[in-house]
Order: sequence, then C-alpha cells, then structure tokens
Amino acid sequence: QVQLVESGGGSVQAGGSLRLSCAASGSPYTRYCMGWYRQAPGKEREFVSSISESGTTTIDADSVKGRFTISRDNVKNTLYLQMNSLKIEDTAMYYCAADYSFSRVGLGSPSYWGQGTQVTVSS
Repeated sequence: QVQLVESGGGSVQAGGSLRLSCAASGSPYTRYCMGWYRQAPGKEREFVSSISESGTTTIDADSVKGRFTISRDNVKNTLYLQMNSLKIEDTAMYYCAADYSFSRVGLGSPSYWGQGTQVTVSS
C-alpha cells in the first residue's frame, strides 16, 4: 500500500506557473506507475498526465500538452507536475494517483489517490 500527499497548489494569474509535488510513502515507490488528475467544480474528474515506474514513458492529456510536464524522482519518492502557461480553465483540485498498472493510472481507475491540492488561476 502507498500513501500519497500532494502539495504546491495555490493561486496564480493566467500565464503563470506552478509546480505540484506528490510525496509517496509506504510500499516501494519505484513499483508504481503514477499520474495526475484534476476535478473542477461541477465537472467530472479528468486525466492530466501519467508516468511509468522508470519515468521513461509519459502520457499527457491533449488539453495540457506543451504546457504541463510530469516527472518523478525515484530517490526522493516524489512525483511532480510542472504547470506553465496556466489558463483559467486549469482551475481545479489536482489529485495524485498510483497503481502497479500503467493502464489503470491512465484510465481513471488507479488503486491509490491523494487528498488533492487546489489550483486556482485568475485573469
């Protein structure tokens, strides 16, 4: 079992940047594929990005391609999401997710979730 704690959210103006972190503890971090999801008020949770155990494979949602970068540090047991050129529509609660299966991470059914960190983008 793995525990996930997100941090780094906050308020930023459109065009700005934020970096989210997700600290993992419990089972060996390197066994898990990781991902980021987000949920805006009144909307369903949506996939943002995912990364394989080694970090060599990543997948990004079309809405964030070229602006967001997912990465991981397997020494620090931490997942990151660098968010640049933020838009108002990026406003949401951002969740870290983990699973042994890369497919489950990308398909919205990972076994483990963090509690979320709020990102608010204003004009």
